Amino acid sequence: MPQTDIYELIECMTALIRSEERKKCTELGLQPVHFQVLNYLSRANKYSNTPAAVANYLGMTRGTVSQSLIILEKKGFIEKIPDTQDKRVIHLRLLPEGEAILKQARPSNLFDSATDILHSTTPVTPDANVFQQALTALQKANQSQSFGVCKTCRNFSEKDGEFFCLLTQEKLSDGDSQQICQEHTPV
Repeated sequence: MPQTDIYELIECMTALIRSEERKKCTELGLQPVHFQVLNYLSRANKYSNTPAAVANYLGMTRGTVSQSLIILEKKGFIEKIPDTQDKRVIHLRLLPEGEAILKQARPSNLFDSATDILHSTTPVTPDANVFQQALTALQKANQSQSFGVCKTCRNFSEKDGEFFCLLTQEKLSDGDSQQICQEHTPV
């Protein structure tokens, strides 16, 4: 039996997920890009919740992202907060209304059904390493930033129960350590 190409599998899974997202977005009066921005912001840490990081992560122009942010702000889904140290930097925060619409827009029924089917038919291994390796390879091939989870970064440090970023020389909260960072360097 020929082995299936992992990238082909990922592409097929992504197409199914995006199709479900488009259906949900249409029902909720959102554009898919709005969902993608909200979804990213729900997972971004304090270094990665800026308009530039959103544009980099989504692979979109800053203009497209800027227009989407204006719409999301007008709808009351996000707010813009000036950085306390550098007033040129704007941070984006997901508001409760944004969290609620995001929860409605996520294709959770699709994942729940797929998980049930998977568990009932196949022994599942808890190792998602093959997907992490595939993602890292894709990001390198695309010469894009890795945007990985903070605690999986080469610069992440933990000592005496406290988290620290060796790159920025700043303490990290438990929440920040579990979110996406645009400064991520894979181990």
